[in-house]
Amino acid sequence: MNRELVSRDVATPNASVRPRSLAQVASLGAARGRLDSLLREFLDEFYAAREPAARAAMLADEPERLAERRANAYLAAVAEHLSLRNALAVPAWAIEPARFLDRPYFPCGLDSLKATLLVESATAFRRRMIFVGADPLYRPRRDRVGIGESS
Repeated sequence: MNRELVSRDVATPNASVRPRSLAQVASLGAARGRLDSLLREFLDEFYAAREPAARAAMLADEPERLAERRANAYLAAVAEHLSLRNALAVPAWAIEPARFLDRPYFPCGLDSLKATLLVESATAFRRRMIFVGADPLYRPRRDRVGIGESS
């Protein structure tokens, strides 16, 4: 996720809560304004989950609609991408028309990378006109032996 999607950083009493669903990412992000860091924490939780049913549950509930349209589309792309990579059903909320952009968005902000991102972007992001790197949801935890492996 990118810092442009984060409008404020507000301290809250629940600052230690790690999101265990994309719905929690959105609700905590709306309260705290740190959507990018919350998404990284969620990805760590998602990759640590071993059971497909647990992973599907983490994506199932529709996140609240945020003020930033790009953030809404990005969360849907995350849900679809994680679903496809993990052989899960894509949640219905993630394919609603309101979760797509009508103009290209390049979170990195570097014009020199646009051609590369047009080619590399994962399908779930590209079809929402969000152009990111080939592995936009990479976290080191995903590669640890025994973490997030399906049996």
